[in-house]
Amino acid sequence: MILYAIPTPLGGSPQEALPAAAIERIRSIQDFVVENAKSARAFLGALGLPVRELHIFEIDKQQDLLKPLREGRPLGLLSEAGCPAIADPGAALVEAAHRAGFRVVPLVGPCAITLALMASGFEGQRFAFCGYLPREKPAREGRIRELERRSRSERETEIFIETPYRNDAMLASLLAVCARLCVASDLTLASESVVSKPVSQWRGLRAAMIGRRPSVFLLDAS
Repeated sequence: MILYAIPTPLGGSPQEALPAAAIERIRSIQDFVVENAKSARAFLGALGLPVRELHIFEIDKQQDLLKPLREGRPLGLLSEAGCPAIADPGAALVEAAHRAGFRVVPLVGPCAITLALMASGFEGQRFAFCGYLPREKPAREGRIRELERRSRSERETEIFIETPYRNDAMLASLLAVCARLCVASDLTLASESVVSKPVSQWRGLRAAMIGRRPSVFLLDAS
């Protein structure tokens, strides 16, 4: 049996975000492991699945999440947005499926991290996703300096994310420390913006603020 890693939209409708072949595969599945049952039902219902007939399990509940696979049924893994197991708790389930000898198949769909890199103009041959940086300003700016040094020495793009309500604090720290920055916000939405500039030009913007828009940050000192 197969565990399917199913991407979900960053915004907009599933039909716009996912290819027809992925949607067809999702419609053949009845068992799903999800982060949030309510939003998962909304996603699956928008794809035309009979939501009341599905078996939906939240990933943080204590249960045998691989049980459908053991019983001979395919299982779908859903993220809240983007690709499962990338900046997402689904990686543990994927690892468990491999340990148990089940096949894992990723379906095609949006990933904010790779979309941001594609649109940044930064080094795309060597890059690292660094997750969340420290919350407190001194530690955060120390980590940014460390990533700036690594980017310069390894000639790689450093990619990271932040909780939306701390976006502007993150941006202020980046403008104080690094040299070249890209911020990709609201990817795939009508309000999408990707701004990629030297920090000297960022500082000249009328209002260098992001607000609480889902964003990906990239720095490249190479």
